[in-house]
Amino acid sequence: MTEDETASRDWSADLALIEAAAGEAGALALSHFGQDPQVWWKNGGQSPVSAADYAANECLETILRKARPGYGWLSEESRDDLSRLEAECTFVVDPIDGTRGFLGGKTNWVVSVAVVSGSRPVAGVLVAPALGDVYTAMEGGPALCNGKPIMTSLADGESGSDPLELCLPASLAGRFDAAFSARLRRSAYIPSLAYRLALVAEGRLDGTLVRPDSHDWDLAAADIILARAGAALLDDEGKALCYNRPSVQHGTLFAGNRQLVGTLLRQFGPSRQS
Repeated sequence: MTEDETASRDWSADLALIEAAAGEAGALALSHFGQDPQVWWKNGGQSPVSAADYAANECLETILRKARPGYGWLSEESRDDLSRLEAECTFVVDPIDGTRGFLGGKTNWVVSVAVVSGSRPVAGVLVAPALGDVYTAMEGGPALCNGKPIMTSLADGESGSDPLELCLPASLAGRFDAAFSARLRRSAYIPSLAYRLALVAEGRLDGTLVRPDSHDWDLAAADIILARAGAALLDDEGKALCYNRPSVQHGTLFAGNRQLVGTLLRQFGPSRQS
């Protein structure tokens, strides 16, 4: 599908499909919340995955692949099938983004589902069942939270005295010089990267930086929501992300309105670690 065809296509049916599926998976995950679900460890014992993750993943895959058998499938909790690279469209899914927070009783975890066409998301949904929030967006439409339009913060980072509310990992905070750092007000850590990006889209955070090693499933749904809310998610070269490639990992990322992201990129210095 060409870029023009992607831009002109009506994605509302796909958006309605993934919103309904994410809602069902979210309700299923919520039934496990606070119930001490069984937990396993992956990635050498670094990342937890629970029975709730697997149940939500199975729910999403059953609904979505039955409805769109020709679409590819990429999920954090499924074995990667590289036939997705040949598909015109691919579902990109994280059944519970923020599993650590979920297991720790935090409410700000989400079910993340996107449709990617070519290399970019064209529809995305983030469902936060424990908060009762649903974020949606599609190509050509607005970004919505619970059916109401949202817009990113207009803070551009250029006004020398204005504070900037950022969710900033400690490992990246030291990459700004002292003068710029003094203007940054770091928000509390948010276990779910997708939810953090949704807060940027909604204007509740001015921006965020993402440390290396995030994945397509963490980002794709939030990316289209950010874009339709007037924000951008860019890499350290100022480029938009490409999805559904053989490698689904990403480097250091910057999110906020385009002016702010430009400021952050200019201010971001080399690592001071030896």
